[in-house]
Amino acid sequence: MWTSNTDTADSQRPKILRIYNIYRVVLGFFLTLLTSSALRDGLIDLQNADLYESASWIYLIINVLIALLLHQGKRDLHLFVLAFIDIFLLAVLFYAAGGASSGLGNLLIIPVATGNILLHGRIGLLLAALASLALIYLTFFLSLAHPSIGQSYLQVGVLGCIYFAVALFVQRLSRRLRLSENLAQQHAASLASMEKLNQLIIQRMRTGIMVVDESLQVLLANEAAAQMLGKPIIRGMALDSLAPELGQRQRQWQLNPSIRALPFRNHPGGAELMANFKRLPADERESILVFLDDNALMAQQVQQLKLASLGRLTASIAHEIRNPLGALSHAAQLLIESEHIPDQDRRLTEIIQQHSKRMNKVIETVLELSRRRPSEPQLVDLTLWVAQFIRDYKQTSPATDNIECELEKEGILTRMDPNQLSQVLNNLCQNAFRYSGEPGGARTIWLKLYEDAGTGLPTLEIIDHGPGIDDRHLSQVFEPFYTTESAGTGLGLYISRELCESNQATLEYERLEPRGSCMRIVFAHPRRLV
Repeated sequence: MWTSNTDTADSQRPKILRIYNIYRVVLGFFLTLLTSSALRDGLIDLQNADLYESASWIYLIINVLIALLLHQGKRDLHLFVLAFIDIFLLAVLFYAAGGASSGLGNLLIIPVATGNILLHGRIGLLLAALASLALIYLTFFLSLAHPSIGQSYLQVGVLGCIYFAVALFVQRLSRRLRLSENLAQQHAASLASMEKLNQLIIQRMRTGIMVVDESLQVLLANEAAAQMLGKPIIRGMALDSLAPELGQRQRQWQLNPSIRALPFRNHPGGAELMANFKRLPADERESILVFLDDNALMAQQVQQLKLASLGRLTASIAHEIRNPLGALSHAAQLLIESEHIPDQDRRLTEIIQQHSKRMNKVIETVLELSRRRPSEPQLVDLTLWVAQFIRDYKQTSPATDNIECELEKEGILTRMDPNQLSQVLNNLCQNAFRYSGEPGGARTIWLKLYEDAGTGLPTLEIIDHGPGIDDRHLSQVFEPFYTTESAGTGLGLYISRELCESNQATLEYERLEPRGSCMRIVFAHPRRLV
């Protein structure tokens, strides 16, 4: 917001007018003291003591009343009348004191200067003209009324020139001061606007930004930092109470800045964060700038590169592999149809066909993975979506398979690609049924949807009461091509986790006691930056 010159001048008028009122009251007080012959002896020789006494008391009383009643003069007419009254009364005192020899003509310089500060242009010069004309006229009148007293017209003329010089100089100086003040206000407004813009940019950044002092107390933090840490950030709170792992990594960095900090999670199910530190320029309090980055975003970029490379690789070799694989499968089929093949050889041809189909399924899965389209997150009501998913799944699954659902409340929202979420949940439900019993038997799994009390993040659990995953395989359960099933490809859980991470969600495994497994999807916050 820009400020005009007039606005700038108006903002300074009350202050200048206040000082001018105080000056006139003090001046009126000293002028009334000179009414005493004892005090003015040797200072001034009055020609008309009665007129001087009356005029000085009138001047003092009027100035006191103006100082008490007129605090702000926003109209030029008020200021002009005030300056005119000042000039008129001082001119009367000039006449009563005997003219130019009294030296009271110099007092008119102040109202002329003040009037030209408060008033601009011709109206300010008019005050200088009125003061000059008043002194010239009164001097001429004194020379006629008191011929014995010599009057110095030269001195009066010089005073008139001084009035005009002061008026022009003050107007020029006040104009420069107004321009300088206006420019300073414009720069201040520009800096304030830039500061607001910078704060808005920082608040909207994906990177979490925090400023902490040497005692590890938080000074500043943006919204992304609070979302990543999963806690509200209050100025002055201790970093160790907000994020103990982050406080530990900052102390390690202070001891050895060359060591790269390890990633951490501030709460179970939270995003894996990477912290970087930068010391701010030295000031009264040494401060450190902390940058928090979500490793999931970096993993998404790495995953995109990995999938692109995998796609180029599979596209180049799929044709070369599938053709001979098809020939082997076809030859095995012909051998099985032969009437003269021994039973032992028939068994071998069945093995060839079985593993040919398995190899073909692996190739198709890898091709599907490499051709996967980028995620298109949108706002999803998980409560409605999960209920619809269960209805659709039951229509295509055996009647012996049952899904029990527990929904904490309605209106649990997240941002995720619905198609990719459907693919993930299909994979996890199929795995859960596989470990819940043999096909054709009664099998039940449970879906539990809720908002985590600590983080407020939507969470979906897929639970079965199967034997669970052996401790030996827990570290490899999400690795590609790793499987404990003879007919599996080992890509189901890997693809599910990759799809979750591409939507800024996480997929975790938890063993249940005494038996059972829980696959937990922790979704992104519905207000996450996309």
